[in-house]
Amino acid sequence: MLLALSLAAALLPPAGRSAPHPRRTAPTMAVPRATPLRTRLAGLSLPRASDKALIDLERIASPASTSSPPSSTLIVFGTYAADFNAIEYAQKLRYYLPLLRAQGLSRALLIINGTPPQCAALSQALSLPPTLELLSDPSGEAGRRFGVCRGLLADEERLPAYAKLLGMLLGLGAGGTLPAVAAGYIGNPWGTAAWIEHALAQGQRAGRWPANVLEVDGQGRVLRNAFAELPLVGSWGRRPLELATLRLQNMVGISLAEWGALQPSDPRCLTQLGGCVLLSSSGEVLFEFVDHGICGTADFEEVLKALG
Repeated sequence: MLLALSLAAALLPPAGRSAPHPRRTAPTMAVPRATPLRTRLAGLSLPRASDKALIDLERIASPASTSSPPSSTLIVFGTYAADFNAIEYAQKLRYYLPLLRAQGLSRALLIINGTPPQCAALSQALSLPPTLELLSDPSGEAGRRFGVCRGLLADEERLPAYAKLLGMLLGLGAGGTLPAVAAGYIGNPWGTAAWIEHALAQGQRAGRWPANVLEVDGQGRVLRNAFAELPLVGSWGRRPLELATLRLQNMVGISLAEWGALQPSDPRCLTQLGGCVLLSSSGEVLFEFVDHGICGTADFEEVLKALG
């Protein structure tokens, strides 16, 4: 319960700031996941935040010509810009993108359920590389076509979006939320924390609190990690409280501090989760993941394995 309440503090609108206005929306027609991805994304183009160029998602998901060199593309279907899942996907991409490119990834796209300015603000806050293409999708249509979890009672318009969100924080309609949140506190001896340290360091340099977990030099190199000095668990792959501390930093420094600028305009996006898909140049799905809860995002070590 305490874990859910800590998340609620981040995801509910701060006092004096507006929430997404409820409005009637047509129910989204479900597309069977067995349907080829290019068919699910047919006719859908989204503006790239950096230059407003329209990106045809159907074309990206279609097999390349036989004369094209082998390549692979990663599409991340994110959530709204102030959301835990969107922020963590962006932080994972910031760390893993060079590693993925070394394994042959040619293109990475992150779809945010927000406007181009919101995409740009998130990119600036997290120092995302220009090679990561951020696409704007304020309605969340791309994610729904991909087949993400739409959240608790998605088509029940009489229930306010924030009531649905509170239910999801308790695991209703998003059964992976509490385990994913708890994992951030408990740690994992066999986990991976390099991306977490990388994100914490960026947050400290950007002035986000807490800012005393790492010792970072002028070039951004981590000289000391307080979690590595913990007795008994300091040698774990992911130490207890390490991921929870990053989430606290994200909550205070981005989700709460920038709620007014980054909140979703479409109430459906408040509870909609995300996912990702890795495609070969022939259109073959090499890796696919659908978020199983709030904070339950894809393991990018598995994405690396899929490329290798």
